[in-house]
Amino acid sequence: MIRFNNDYNHGAHPKILETLTVINNDSFGGYGEDEWCKKAADLIRKKVNCPDAAVHFFPGATQANFIVIASALSSVQSVIAADTGHINCHEAASVENTNHKIQTLPNKDGKITAAQIDACARSYYEENEPEYYTEPKMVYISFPTEQGTLYSLEELKAIRKVCDKYGMYLFVDGARLGYGLGAAENDIRVEDFAALTDVFYFGGTKCGALFGEAVVITSDNLKRRFKAYMKQNGAVLAKGWLLGLQFYTLLENDLYFEITRKADMLAMKIRDAFAKKGIPFWVESPTNQQFVILSPQQQDILGKNYTFEKTGNTPDGIVARFCTSWATTEEEVAQLIADIEKL
Repeated sequence: MIRFNNDYNHGAHPKILETLTVINNDSFGGYGEDEWCKKAADLIRKKVNCPDAAVHFFPGATQANFIVIASALSSVQSVIAADTGHINCHEAASVENTNHKIQTLPNKDGKITAAQIDACARSYYEENEPEYYTEPKMVYISFPTEQGTLYSLEELKAIRKVCDKYGMYLFVDGARLGYGLGAAENDIRVEDFAALTDVFYFGGTKCGALFGEAVVITSDNLKRRFKAYMKQNGAVLAKGWLLGLQFYTLLENDLYFEITRKADMLAMKIRDAFAKKGIPFWVESPTNQQFVILSPQQQDILGKNYTFEKTGNTPDGIVARFCTSWATTEEEVAQLIADIEKL
């Protein structure tokens, strides 16, 4: 079986394993106070052109999401997100478990608009701040979205403008950041995220690392005692150098961007094959996640040789996600395309 069900079904890029082998007999300071975390953090600050950014390394994205939100908000403040947002659908109420409400907005292809956010915030801030309402204090978006779609630079700037209007933080979930940046249709640079958001992160788990996410905090208000929140919630890895080394290896010569861009390119070949066969798309995605509607017969045929994710049902069949990754090969994609052509 060839796996197209997600982008974290392989271990790590070989360069990471090589580097780990080389330094395996060395010793380092614990809890992220080591040379690899320092080198990686300095490199990230340089890449995003933000010398004052705070950089913290997390074992996983769910921890990054709920800890960023919980550390930024008081108990009577809430976060705005798309109803399809990862924090709303896939994280077992982790944000709610920290006693924070998620104010969900209806999505269009996984995205929410500045106008929607403005209307949500306005109902609180311009109505004399109703005493018993939760205060929307942060906006959470994903890049790419859960549907593999992208916010444009114009859309990101518009959302930033609304956040500034009401004094809200802007947080970008970057678990698949590399696949978004590598898409041919993308017009956002990684430096733009540092300039326009209060906090975002480089996803590692889905983008070539064994595990881990690198959170970049640009807002001075969010930096103080942030690592204490991490520790309190079990997100400070004792062997922190394992995270720093991975991100330094991935970013030193832009390997991170190279391998995710290749995954997008392979996904476009799959997209073209489905389109040529006349198989409809559930959503138009320019990134490594492709969503198509398969008939029961097509599902059975492709299911014999490929693992893909069933994400929903329509009158015409199931919604199937085919997801490429940094580890997907040309040969695997060529075989899938040949079988799509036989449908």
